[in-house]
Formats: sequence, structure tokens, C-alpha cells
Amino acid sequence: MSLTEKVIAEIRELIRTGELQPGSKLPPEQQLAARLGVGRNLLREAVQVLAASRVLEVRRGSGTYVTTLEPRLLLEGVGHAVELIRADDLLELTEVRRLFEPVATALAAVRITPDQLLRVQAHLEAMHEAANDVEQLNRHDAAFHREVIAATGNETLSTLLEGISSRTIRSRVWRGLVDAESTWRTLADHQEIYAALAVGDPALAQAAALMHVHNTERWLRNHLPD
Repeated sequence: MSLTEKVIAEIRELIRTGELQPGSKLPPEQQLAARLGVGRNLLREAVQVLAASRVLEVRRGSGTYVTTLEPRLLLEGVGHAVELIRADDLLELTEVRRLFEPVATALAAVRITPDQLLRVQAHLEAMHEAANDVEQLNRHDAAFHREVIAATGNETLSTLLEGISSRTIRSRVWRGLVDAESTWRTLADHQEIYAALAVGDPALAQAAALMHVHNTERWLRNHLPD
């Protein structure tokens, strides 16, 4: 472990133990560096790393603060990393979706509100109306799933699934479906998910979501380069 990594670990420990609370201001640089037994330059490097990972926030002219530490902040980097995943690793990403998304959809079935269900329906209808417009299909597909997962009320789960649902992958799949005139298959999957949510059946919702992810995975296996 490098010296910078040790300083990062020590600052994280101060946060974990509650000595530094979410939203609180860090001690002055010189004071914190002395406490940790490191130079100010090394402390600055550690702060920069923690700021990049959204644990700390450097406010010019004010100081350095612990962020809210909300899941949407701490996990937002997942989406950026996913966009860089190589083609031959995309199936692993889909396997992760298969582990989380069906269970999340089942949870949504028992928690979704009438207003949320209406928004899911609106995006489903927009997908049907989009016909061969890949951009619109992709946009409303992403919004459809975002609304479903948001209905769980679990911010950690929502942020994680939003992160691993790559826009690039989603667009690629839709383009392939449109080219193959197979859009109807994926629309049917979404219709089944909506129907399960509408009747509040978690088992049916989980099965419908699992089938949807399975169909996406099968498409990827057939179309990714060897």
C-alpha cells in the first residue's frame, strides 16, 4: 500500500467511525496533515482521490467537506466505467443485470404507486409509437426501466442498476433489433413487465424481467464478435 493509499484509508476511517460526519468540514490542511503524520502535498493527493470518488468535496475559498455520502453520489462512477467495458466483457455485465434486475422488478411490483405506473405505461406506449426510431426507442426504454427501478424506493439499487445499464449497449441492441425487424419481441417483454406491475404480482414481474434480460443476453451472444 502506498503512502497516499494509507492516508486515504485513514480519512475514510474517520468518516466510517463518525468523527467526520456527512456534510462536515475537514480540519485545516496543516492541522489534518500533522494529525495523520504526513506532509501537506501527500494529504492533497489523498483529498484529490477522495474528491474524484465523491467522498469529499473541495469548495474553493471555503475548504474541504465530506459529501452527503448518498448512494447516487458514491456509485455514479459505475456508469462511466461501464461505458468503457470491452465488447467481449458485455456478457458479464448482462449476467450482473440478471442477478439484480428481476428481483428489483419484483420489489417494484409491490411498491409502485399509481402515478409511477402511469409513467411506466407512458414510456411503453411511446416505445410502441417509435416504430423504427432507434433513438426514441432507446430513450424511452431507458426511462421505462428507470421508472420501474425507482418504484423500489431503494436508491442504492436504483443507482447501481442505472450504472450498469449502458446506454451504448442498449442503443446497439435496439439498432440490431430494428435492422432485423425484431423490435416486437423486446416490446412484448416490456408489455409483460408492465402487465405484472399493473396487477401487483411480484413473482410474475420477476419472471417477466428475467425473460427480458435473458432475451437481451441471447441477442448479445448471437451478435457479439467471436
